[in-house]
This record gives sequence, C-alpha cells and structure tokens, in this order.
Amino acid sequence: MPHAFTVQDAALAVAVAFVFVLLVSRLREPTRHQFMAIFVAGAGSAYLGGGLGGWEFAYAAAASYAAFRGLASYRWIAAAWLMHVGWDVAHHLWGQPIVPFVPTSSAQCAVTDSLLAVWFYYGAPTLGPRR
Repeated sequence: MPHAFTVQDAALAVAVAFVFVLLVSRLREPTRHQFMAIFVAGAGSAYLGGGLGGWEFAYAAAASYAAFRGLASYRWIAAAWLMHVGWDVAHHLWGQPIVPFVPTSSAQCAVTDSLLAVWFYYGAPTLGPRR
C-alpha cells in the first residue's frame, strides 16, 4: 500500500520544480535544449531495478527514444517528462520509491515532472532575471 501523500509533499515538489526551472533558465539556447534532452534521458533510467522487472527496461528504451527526439523539439522533451510522470505513479503504487528512504518520493517526482512537462510544452521560456 502506498504512503499517504501530504500537502507538504506537494509543496516541496512544486518548490523543486520552480528552483529547477530557475536554474535551467540560466542556460542559454541551444545549450538549454541540448542539456535537457540529455537530462531527461538520464531521468528515464532512474528507476532501473525499481521493482517492476522487465518493464523497467522497456520504459528506459521508450524514454530514451523520446529524449532523442527531444534534441529537435521541446515538445518531445515534454512528452518524455510526461512518460516519467506515469512511471513515477506506477512506482508510487506498485514499485519502490525513487528515493528509498522517502516513501512518497515517487509521488513528489510525479508532481515535479508534471510541472516540468508544462514548461517544456511551452518551449522552456526563460524565467528569472535575463542575462
């Protein structure tokens, strides 16, 4: 049975997404785009060995494909983050959390990744002070 997801869990996840976007916004294009395509590919392998057996490898392959397509389109990076949201939820409900000592970490990751997907869907605009 999954652990209860609290308002504090959600608030932390939103804060992580906000800080992440502010930091990544500091990267100039096309570096931001290229870095994030590579970053989301790495995120796709975060759950390998996370308790869902062979499905872990199938997901990593599909996420790698979406990340590769993300090199040409922020919308594919958004899709890769949405795929990760699905995997976060699966791990929260049936697998092992992404951070073993934080039982709600997969659910928190689902919130963070959802917000990142929205940001990428809209082209990852720069937030914060312009350089």
